Amino acid sequence: MTWMLLAGAILAEVTGTVSLRLSEGFSKVGPSVVVAVGYVTAFVLMSQVLKRGMPIGIAYGIWAAVGVALVALAGAVLFKDGLTAVQIGGLVLVVAGVMALEMGGAH
Repeated sequence: MTWMLLAGAILAEVTGTVSLRLSEGFSKVGPSVVVAVGYVTAFVLMSQVLKRGMPIGIAYGIWAAVGVALVALAGAVLFKDGLTAVQIGGLVLVVAGVMALEMGGAH
């Protein structure tokens, strides 16, 4: 259940961030509402993840790394933002770093 809550927090944050681009500086009401709802939902779900005992460093690391990767991919697909080989390599390194953080904490 904790991992599902974390996944929900990540998806809500990614949705909010993508909608931030669509809001055009909060000049469009619909996407602006999605930004607010997405971020509030993300923080509520993340608070539940932490309440259930996941270490904050692990939870935040996974949230940040997966969120960055998904936003970068969404930008490339939805907005035609380019992703160079170096940027893709950087995303792989970020995700690998978080995996190392998680595995290093395992007993």
